[in-house]
Amino acid sequence: MDSHDLNEKVFIVTGATSGMGKAIAQQLGKKGAQLILSGRNTERGEEVAEGINEDQGAALFVPGDVGKVAYNQSLVQEAVRSFGGIDGVATNAGMLGLGSITDVSISQWRNTYSTNLDAVFYLLKYAIPIMQEGGGGAVVVNASIAATKSFPNHPAYCSSKAALVALARQAAVEYGPLIRVNTISPGPVDTPLIWDSAKAFPDPARAVQDAGEATLMQRLGTPADVAKLVLFLLSENASWITGANFTIDGGITAKG
Repeated sequence: MDSHDLNEKVFIVTGATSGMGKAIAQQLGKKGAQLILSGRNTERGEEVAEGINEDQGAALFVPGDVGKVAYNQSLVQEAVRSFGGIDGVATNAGMLGLGSITDVSISQWRNTYSTNLDAVFYLLKYAIPIMQEGGGGAVVVNASIAATKSFPNHPAYCSSKAALVALARQAAVEYGPLIRVNTISPGPVDTPLIWDSAKAFPDPARAVQDAGEATLMQRLGTPADVAKLVLFLLSENASWITGANFTIDGGITAKG
């Protein structure tokens, strides 16, 4: 039996309309999972859901802003209503909030924290009781190497990602052994976000190219690279793994 088999397991995936979140949703769908997909772009979200439904999985897209409490409640309610419960959560929504500490606006700072950190707290607050009722589950929070590494003009992003690692570790301590909670910290992955992030540098295209070449693997990561790790962590293959942070960065942080 495939230990990655997720047939009829129910997962909520945020940030599912592009990049890593989309690849994670597709990977889970291929393993037979039932998915509630979250994102702001209805057209892209419906397209992702349709593709999964045509494959082996079942997916329903629920558009909205993860920074809103009520929206996270609705994701949980929809998972219970449509699929009968929740077996896991994979959070991926992210915002950069570019600007130095003295330049970034208060609204940008708050919006970045709302999307990157508050949203995960809200979703876990309402999803964890459902997972407990169902006998357990697994959570993977998408953080970043920015949690431990600084980047020019990224104070909101870096600090919110560091807080995510701490939040997930706290959840692992409080809700084990029934619920496993881990974070992943991707490095330079070829997604729309890295191109937006590169705008903080004088030559964005060169910055992205340099990031790929700086890895020990000599390339940018792909969303599929990250999705395979998330699939493992959500599966029974990772049944004794919790409270950990997994760096997946092509070896870029190993170079110091």
